[in-house]
Amino acid sequence: MSENTDNNWISFSDIMTGLMIIFLFISISYMLEVQKKKEERDTIVKDFNSVKTELYHEIKKEFENDFKNWEVILDKDLSIKFKNPDVLFASGESNIRPYFESILESFLPRYFEILLKEKYKNKISEIRIEGHTDNVPAPKFNNDPYIANLILSQKRALEVIKYFRNTLYFQNLNNKDLKTVEFLMTANGLSFGHTVDRDGNFTINSNQEIDKKKSRRVEFRIVTKSEKLIDEILKNMKNES
Repeated sequence: MSENTDNNWISFSDIMTGLMIIFLFISISYMLEVQKKKEERDTIVKDFNSVKTELYHEIKKEFENDFKNWEVILDKDLSIKFKNPDVLFASGESNIRPYFESILESFLPRYFEILLKEKYKNKISEIRIEGHTDNVPAPKFNNDPYIANLILSQKRALEVIKYFRNTLYFQNLNNKDLKTVEFLMTANGLSFGHTVDRDGNFTINSNQEIDKKKSRRVEFRIVTKSEKLIDEILKNMKNES
């Protein structure tokens, strides 16, 4: 009886040892997976910062003097904002003013020449042309003020793209670059969701009065692939927690 008890005890000990080894391997595998994900995240964040920084400095170097003359702001988020009143749109209108047209003639070819460089082609996921409006209703487009201005802001972005497609630079693009531009470039109408105050700050944050003239604008914005990956990482991290 004692011998059977010892044998059972030995078997039970072996089972417990085996389970401990299995749990140990599971723990090690989990830690390795966590470390791998952390390294991947760190690489993406590093790549994200590197690409954005490089693009920022290259655009800044190319347009530094012009941006001063044109009254343009280049933000670290790679958005380009035009402040000169002669560039902005008339109330309720989407047609491009002559001065803005002369700026676009110089700006667009050089801007896209940078973005189409081989080193950036796999780094950019979207080139946004964003249209904005003030908060004045535009009933000729829709009875709902927000929808009306959504249509108007979209038309403003579209007018810039239409102008670009009619330039000699665009028409002389090789087939590969043409497909790349058409894949990356988007027209985004944002209605009066991003109105700005006289200092150019979003009124939703500043709680200041809307500057109607400055709000009637088009902005250019680059979205990198790493930027979208970071958004995905943040979502995954939220789900994991």
